[in-house]
Amino acid sequence: MVAFSNSHDFAVSMDKKDPLAHFRERFHFPKDPSGNTLLYFCGNSLGLQPKTVRAYIEQELSDWEHLGVEGHFQAKNPWMPYHEFLTEKMANIVGAKPLETVVMNSLTVNLHLMMVSFYRPTNEKYKIVIEKNAFPSDQYAVKSQIAFHGFNPEEALIEVSPRQGEDMLRKEDIEQLLEEEGHAIALVLLGGVNYYTGQAFDIERITMAAHKNNCLAGFDLAHAAGNIELQLHDWQVDFAVWCSYKYLNSGPGGISGCFVHEKYADDTSLPRFAGWWGHDKKTRFLMGSEFYPISGAEGWQLSNPPILPLASLRASLDIFEEAGMQQLVQKSKLLTGYLEFLLLEMKNDRIQIITPKDERGAQLSIRIKNSNKALFNQLIQTGVICDWREPDVIRLAPVPLYNSFVDVYTFVQRLKSVL
Repeated sequence: MVAFSNSHDFAVSMDKKDPLAHFRERFHFPKDPSGNTLLYFCGNSLGLQPKTVRAYIEQELSDWEHLGVEGHFQAKNPWMPYHEFLTEKMANIVGAKPLETVVMNSLTVNLHLMMVSFYRPTNEKYKIVIEKNAFPSDQYAVKSQIAFHGFNPEEALIEVSPRQGEDMLRKEDIEQLLEEEGHAIALVLLGGVNYYTGQAFDIERITMAAHKNNCLAGFDLAHAAGNIELQLHDWQVDFAVWCSYKYLNSGPGGISGCFVHEKYADDTSLPRFAGWWGHDKKTRFLMGSEFYPISGAEGWQLSNPPILPLASLRASLDIFEEAGMQQLVQKSKLLTGYLEFLLLEMKNDRIQIITPKDERGAQLSIRIKNSNKALFNQLIQTGVICDWREPDVIRLAPVPLYNSFVDVYTFVQRLKSVL
């Protein structure tokens, strides 16, 4: 247990001892018009660009330039199997087998594809459980799936809420809901980390409770993949989806990822929206009219994937593989713990940390009482990039791949200056 100290010298000493500190130099940081590096705490919204991305993409541009269509087979990194170059590294990040993992599409597209297969409502068992304050895109997707199946979202959607006067969902409340309503619930679909509060959910415990009550369990890991430790295979999660442009640093609108547990690898009884890239690789180019899915998560693919976004993500995944997810989580706990320590040291009654201490990743959401976005704008003027969520919350993400302890210390000094 590290004894934190509220001093610049302490932050410097922590950075000197940090075995991952050198990874910071692998990323581009935004600068102000005068060329000063900005403090970046927005990796929970868009990760920074790895310096190697340009070379990874330019390799594919060069092969396209010189090889044309032959690049599918003759490129340095042949495009035909390109997505496979990312599979094992992505599987390591989410705690899955390569068979269970595929990089494809965008997040909400993958969410819809998974619900096609795993939301199979009946007249008796048709409800979906989500967080009341889930990310809006999840709300839209779930409601549209419910309506597509002919049910009323007002009746079929169960939104679990924190207790009166609380910000966090309690595990026991989710379990009680499943015990009481499980007979009517077809699917539990929660986030891995809530985008607003930063609360990390106990995915294993929720999955166990769902399965105990004969419900399927799926998760949106947009704020969890590359952030917290995940063991999707061991936890018996049915499916999961995630984007890659936040903690995974793939660039704006980067390609998404998908997990399907191996118990469904060859289950052809599951309905799915099929596409030719999910067809058996050995016979794909025979162009037959019958669809024979690839075993595992790859069988849910639709079209051949975009190579340039794959190249961008590959650059980041190579860095993750080198750093090690376990080591990144350890540093994340220290960084976020130091930020929490410094905020509490301010002893300012206006500041309330709403992210739970023992259920979080690399994010602290802080409520600034009696404030509005004008205060946030003042903070931005001091050279900080973070984000604001109405009505009074600032979200901060000290990302272990590229943020430092000095970053955290400096941020708190600038927050003091605007308060």
